[in-house]
Amino acid sequence: MEGDKKGLSYRVKWMSNIIKHGLFWHGVRNNLAKIGLDFMPYYWVREATSPVTPPEIRGEDKDFEITTFGEAEINYIKNTIIGIEQKDLLADLKNGEICIGLKNREEIAAYMFIKCRPFTFRKRSFDLRPTESYLHSMYTFEAYRGKNLAPYLRYHSYEHLEKKGITNFYSVSEYFNKSTIRFKKKLNSKPMKLYLSLVIFKKWTMNFTLKNYS
Repeated sequence: MEGDKKGLSYRVKWMSNIIKHGLFWHGVRNNLAKIGLDFMPYYWVREATSPVTPPEIRGEDKDFEITTFGEAEINYIKNTIIGIEQKDLLADLKNGEICIGLKNREEIAAYMFIKCRPFTFRKRSFDLRPTESYLHSMYTFEAYRGKNLAPYLRYHSYEHLEKKGITNFYSVSEYFNKSTIRFKKKLNSKPMKLYLSLVIFKKWTMNFTLKNYS
């Protein structure tokens, strides 16, 4: 949610959208995490496992530009979106991550980050080979939702990476985030593993493998 949205009517509309898009239990999980009971079942997903039909932007306004973001855009994102204060996005950028996004007449509409090196997610290590990448932190600004921007940007990120010799694309999909799971299905994504992460009062972390799909 963006920080300039206030008032009861907005919050009612926001809650309605949460339920409409299948994010109710995702919201419950996030609120439990705030009081120290952070349980996250999630899929390790391989994207574009077969040729993908290029997604199209919905609506009459198609004046969107795909570009890589730098410090100016990252600072705007951090100052606008509530709940990402703890994420050091500038450090990610300086550590070699790619931030790719969409702009509509110079206004940021959506963005995502790409890792191309081994990393740790909730104290579970993931190895990435030179031809592999991890796509994460996808976000579409509220004014631009419903335009199919997430799969559109995702698809073009594949093209961007393929030019660098990176041909395998992985991501995490939270089990309760039905919206994310739906848009990735449009990109012929398939779950490889189902994991469970438990973080209790930010002190104890446990990781389990629930299912192996490969």
